[in-house]
Amino acid sequence: MKGIYSYDLMETIRNTNEWMGASARAIASYPVWGLTPHPMFKLMSAWGRVAERSFARMVIKPDWGIRSIPAADGKDHLIDVETLLDKPFGALIHFKVQGRAPMKRRVLLVAPMSGHYATLLRSTVHSLLPDADVYVTDWHNARDIPASEGKFDIEDYTLYLVEFMRLLGPDIHVIAVCQPAPLTLAATAYLAEEDPEAQPRTLTLIGGPIDPDAAATEVTDFGRRVTMGQLEQLVIQRVGFKYKGAGRLVYPGLMQLASFISMNMDKHSKAFTDKIMAEAQGEGSEHDHHNIFYDEYLAVMDMTAEFYLSTVERIFKGLEIAQNKFTVAGKRVDIGKITKVAVKTVEGANDDISAPGQCVAALRLCTGLPEEKKAQHLEPGAGHYGIFAGRSWRNNIRPLVLDFIDANSDDPEPKVAKIRAV
Repeated sequence: MKGIYSYDLMETIRNTNEWMGASARAIASYPVWGLTPHPMFKLMSAWGRVAERSFARMVIKPDWGIRSIPAADGKDHLIDVETLLDKPFGALIHFKVQGRAPMKRRVLLVAPMSGHYATLLRSTVHSLLPDADVYVTDWHNARDIPASEGKFDIEDYTLYLVEFMRLLGPDIHVIAVCQPAPLTLAATAYLAEEDPEAQPRTLTLIGGPIDPDAAATEVTDFGRRVTMGQLEQLVIQRVGFKYKGAGRLVYPGLMQLASFISMNMDKHSKAFTDKIMAEAQGEGSEHDHHNIFYDEYLAVMDMTAEFYLSTVERIFKGLEIAQNKFTVAGKRVDIGKITKVAVKTVEGANDDISAPGQCVAALRLCTGLPEEKKAQHLEPGAGHYGIFAGRSWRNNIRPLVLDFIDANSDDPEPKVAKIRAV
């Protein structure tokens, strides 16, 4: 079976490293070594703690961890995460704020399916909750989806978004982060033609590859260098028998993680070296910046092979969205049909994944949309993560997005409320 041994081998390597970390931590922490103090034992124990935690996180789906938020009444309100619609490859979830009346602002966050779980948007969700009812697309790990459920490619992804938008109703405001930006634009155009009354009020596209050729990055360069046949042979593997999705062809999350890390190897190496030294010196803590960031960053999920390959072939190589020739079930989706949905793009000046120019291309494609319904923002000094979850998002971009939502709502909300830092 194609790649099944490679998949199990990769999981074995991860598991072995986790075990080695646990063993090093246990051995170096043995009390008898206190009789002969030596810095080697502290360093070995520190390395073991960091290694065990890091490799364990790679197969754990993070919790949302949003317990409560402040509200306009001055009280903290508890949060319930409820599932509105659960489908084989993803769910639509709602962050229900207990004891708070329904908000006029209703926001659908379309989370990326690019290796990380939807919890990557945790801080984004937390920052929006005081001012809006928030819904999120919670994509499932492909290794846990039985092969009997069939395929899931970018057309299926688009139709999932269409179904979610229809369920939430026309007063929803959609924010797509990174990878799903082109497909969310396509889903909106699909609704514009097939079900105009179900279109969202606004569409905000953040750091997404609408036109990958508009500005070259390492990601787009890789897509041009490798043929589809080479890519399939290099990265597609078959899920091992340990998981429910045994036999399903996937692009493994561990492989995507290796790709992410290789793009900034020096930065990650320094971060882990500093963390190990801090632990050895007794200065580490459970909830320091390193653990908070890497507990999320290292938690990865598999994508179906057909989703990954169709993304590369049709979005990056074929430029189907950029050239407005994307099709769903054999029918062309015309982005020019969007005539009522206000569209805003957000880019980071220092984004090395979706460089400036790639996302703003969406406005050029919206030929049927009046100019007053279009908006764009380029955030100075911001990288990819910062435009949806970092300081730039909280201080600058979030208020602008909420103002954009209010300006294009039938019943605008008051000024943005203050929020607490996470």
